[in-house]
Amino acid sequence: MKPLTLIGAVAALSAAGSAFAAEGGVPFAASAKPAADPALHASLPEAIQKRGYLVAGTNPNTPPTTFYQADNKTLAGREIDIISAVADRLGLKLQMRDTGGFDNIIPGLKSGRYDAALANIDANKKRLEQVDFVGYYNASKLALIGRADANLGPFNSLDALCGQTVGAGAGTSQVTRLQQASEACVAAGKPAISVPIFPDRPAGVQAVISSRVPMFFGPYEGLRYQASQVKALSVAGEITIEDTIVAIALPKQSPLGEPIQAALNSLIKDGTYQQILDKWDIGFGAVQSAGRNEEIAK
Repeated sequence: MKPLTLIGAVAALSAAGSAFAAEGGVPFAASAKPAADPALHASLPEAIQKRGYLVAGTNPNTPPTTFYQADNKTLAGREIDIISAVADRLGLKLQMRDTGGFDNIIPGLKSGRYDAALANIDANKKRLEQVDFVGYYNASKLALIGRADANLGPFNSLDALCGQTVGAGAGTSQVTRLQQASEACVAAGKPAISVPIFPDRPAGVQAVISSRVPMFFGPYEGLRYQASQVKALSVAGEITIEDTIVAIALPKQSPLGEPIQAALNSLIKDGTYQQILDKWDIGFGAVQSAGRNEEIAK
């Protein structure tokens, strides 16, 4: 899905280096170009070695995760840098595809449309029933944004939101967390949380700016960026959900799980991974190693 016109500053943001998709993919810009590891390449399924490229889906939103650059055609961001570096380390080209919505990711993986997907996807037990995971970012820190002139918050726990109206993106774990918190509010005799659901983060943020919803709940790194760039916005709260890991999602029982995990751990070891996160000013979410499936799904 092409991004909504939300922040003029997004146009000025671009990745340091450029890369081009395998034929049929969406162009992307990547900030790192690590060398291939022949041993890791040899560990790939024969069909992938023969094909020579990895197909990855993403749902563009806003910096620093995944977004379109000023040309409205070229993808950039943390997710792009991570999967591009993984493909490079595996000795593969990369074909990026826009999933057209977060809710399309798991069906796309299950149908074989994508080999992998990255879109700030929390690894949780419910999703693990349908897809496999390789973790690459600690997303325990979440945020709320509101209009700066509304002077909301700060809200630092989900139970503090009883009686509030808080938007979230369709298909995200933030919707589930708010709905569960709302049930807990009611069980405690407090007012429920009203949870308007938006197609994506840009739509939700626009709703806050236009005062259609007082607050929006989502990833800390993305909402922090929004609040820093748009004068009308401010962070209305920071909520920590321990051990929340963002992961590369793969079709269930994918033979790419182990090679991708090994490639990520190789990038962590040689410093490329930290370099990528630091470029986007989100090094605080670095993981020490890339875990898989039950190791990370909470």
